[in-house]
Amino acid sequence: MSQESKLMKYLQILALGLAGGSIYLIPYIRYVFYDWQIEAMGITNTQIGLLTTVYTIGNVILYIPGGIIADKFSTKKCILISLISTTILTFIFAFTMGSYVLALVIWFLFAVTTTFLFWDALMKTIRLIGDESEQGFMFGLYYMGNGLTGAIVNAIGVRATNLADTSQGKFFWGVIVYGIATAVAALFVALLLKDKQKAKIASDGQQEEGFRFSMVGGLLKSPTVWIFSIIVFTGYAVFSNISYFNPYMTDVIGITPEDSAYLSIIRGYIFYVLTPLSGIIADKVVKSTSKWFVFLFFILAALLIGVLLIPEGASVGLVSFYSLLPGLFGLALYGIIFSIAAETKISAAVMGTAVGIASIIGYAPDFFMATMFGSWLDKMGNGAYRLIFIFLAANCVVGFVASLIVRFQAKKALLK
Repeated sequence: MSQESKLMKYLQILALGLAGGSIYLIPYIRYVFYDWQIEAMGITNTQIGLLTTVYTIGNVILYIPGGIIADKFSTKKCILISLISTTILTFIFAFTMGSYVLALVIWFLFAVTTTFLFWDALMKTIRLIGDESEQGFMFGLYYMGNGLTGAIVNAIGVRATNLADTSQGKFFWGVIVYGIATAVAALFVALLLKDKQKAKIASDGQQEEGFRFSMVGGLLKSPTVWIFSIIVFTGYAVFSNISYFNPYMTDVIGITPEDSAYLSIIRGYIFYVLTPLSGIIADKVVKSTSKWFVFLFFILAALLIGVLLIPEGASVGLVSFYSLLPGLFGLALYGIIFSIAAETKISAAVMGTAVGIASIIGYAPDFFMATMFGSWLDKMGNGAYRLIFIFLAANCVVGFVASLIVRFQAKKALLK
């Protein structure tokens, strides 16, 4: 393969990173603009949470239909329509944020534009851009672009709040920046992304079979798809709840909220830069994503149990460094989590639908874990952290076993 074609592949992945890193900022805008959003919209904490609930319900309903759309039609067109429609909805919200009822409608429509038309098409496109020997690197490169985009756009958004003096004005400019970001992403996708809906050539040189609706039933019956879903569930459960190290460091270790926030930024954004390295290790060093996942799940389980062994009076600096390690290995895992689909031998023709099924199960932690962990903290105080970390370690054990199964099946297939 020529250097030019390699460069083009990498530019396409980075364009997708820009798209994925910008399109999900607006549905989760409360992560950065929480107080300003409440004041600007004149709503309560419960109402701001309900927006996310409406969005999540829409996502669950649309994951599998979105996968079928991604498998049946042009993935580039799906992604472009998603970015353009999300941009339009974002600007509509910016000028109508005083209406909470309309906001609820818009947040449900965000599920249509960011999940139904976007998510499965995005994952399938990444799978199709790289061949089977570089899936880990491609997904890692995507998540690097995703993380850097989120960091940069959020920084610009916060900076733009200086253009106004009121909460309404500050929040307005934050929303506008998000809308501009998805518009820019649409431009890059239109210019750089090639249509990836053509049939993929399988590793044995044969052209893979095109998508048929009858394949959906086969996927639902396939144990491989459910094992794939369990790996996504456990990997996402650990990755998304590493954030509990933030309050742990302030409540238990006693560092300042500002210092804990800096550590959180490293875990949540800076480590994204290293995700391509995780992909290279999977593709080129151990030459097996499942083998790499077995190692990562084992290390994560050990690190989470290790938190329970930290003695009182331990060095704050050492504990702060230790708290970064689960974030590092958690992102090394989650950043390439969907690349294991290639090793499970899920056909590229049904990758969109498979991702839809895996996403319903894989992102289920968002439904109950935060509420459950919050309840534990309310009832048990700092003692709840032990239970939280044990629960997350148990998830790692399940992911470890699921990865071993994939590894065993892959080796068995090679012997045939």
